[in-house]
Amino acid sequence: MGEEAAIGAVVDEMYAMISGPKGPRDWSRQDNCFHPDARQIRTGVGADGRAIFRSMGLADYARDTTPFFAENDFFELEIARRIDVLGNMAHVWSAYEARSALDDPLPERRGINSIQLFKDPERGWRIMAMIWDNERDGVTIAPF
Repeated sequence: MGEEAAIGAVVDEMYAMISGPKGPRDWSRQDNCFHPDARQIRTGVGADGRAIFRSMGLADYARDTTPFFAENDFFELEIARRIDVLGNMAHVWSAYEARSALDDPLPERRGINSIQLFKDPERGWRIMAMIWDNERDGVTIAPF
């Protein structure tokens, strides 16, 4: 498998891990796509209109999202991807749409993931950091 295909498989696994009908997620799948030291960073806008972020380790992310996934069908589908590789690091821009059902005619939101990966000698490509934001007024994504 080539480098871009291997990186793509890691990104695909990340989306598959979080997507599905309401109910528990299999957090053991994080080992398939994330480095144990990875950070996940959700960004957005606070009630006062200022930019905010929440930085989480893998356990923090699972704990933070478990109540949402327990109550909601959630499918995050990649709509565009750009991969850049240099040596043992890679960067992926991954645009997505989130839906409550796979056949929903319109997404409930769109956004972009900025994903940084490291080629671990033991594990292969693994996500080290991921930061994301959703579209909103004044912030839009365009497929690459």
